[in-house]
Amino acid sequence: MPSKPCNVVVLLSGSGSNLQALIDSCRTQDSQVRIAAVVSNRADAYGLQRAQAVGIDTVVLDHTQFDGREAFDAALMAHIDGFTPDLVVLAGFMRILSGGFVRHYHGRLLNIHPSLLPRYKGLHTHRRALEAGDAEHGCSVHFVTEELDGGPLVVQAVVPVLPDDTVESLAQRVHHQEHQIYPLAVHWFAQGRLRLGEQGALLDDQPLPASGHLIRP
Repeated sequence: MPSKPCNVVVLLSGSGSNLQALIDSCRTQDSQVRIAAVVSNRADAYGLQRAQAVGIDTVVLDHTQFDGREAFDAALMAHIDGFTPDLVVLAGFMRILSGGFVRHYHGRLLNIHPSLLPRYKGLHTHRRALEAGDAEHGCSVHFVTEELDGGPLVVQAVVPVLPDDTVESLAQRVHHQEHQIYPLAVHWFAQGRLRLGEQGALLDDQPLPASGHLIRP
């Protein structure tokens, strides 16, 4: 197990419920995770208040004040690197990141997506699952690559789609699972158990299946 804490920087644009789940998971005595900072592109993101409430440094970087994606991402990288992160965690960060940004954090950039990837990349995943008549839905943690929502999978949680589900009820159950599997993946990384190899994600030096570690109810 690593002797020093794993420095994590969290990027978000909204309420920060996954940040809160990560904060809560760090309160165990044997946690190797240290959330060094939370960065948002929106000054009104509630996740900033969650961070400030427990003394985590926060940074606001308004993307509308920059001349294009590359300029914003360059400034974003400079702020993130000021906290010397071992891992960068995307927690509802509503920006498509440039290739240069993704390459800079190769192997140390995680995202969570509200579907069982590779199904339903992009937005409106719960509605799309219901419209397709899927029997199962869920969420996925993956390493970020230049392919949108296409990086190697780490862990997925499956939830059944119930006959009377609405977008809201299904989203609520998926969110509950997000709050379980995202801290799990971050702690695996912090413990030195999870890494990105040439062929995909590795857990305890063993290749994970293409679907990642699968958790069913």
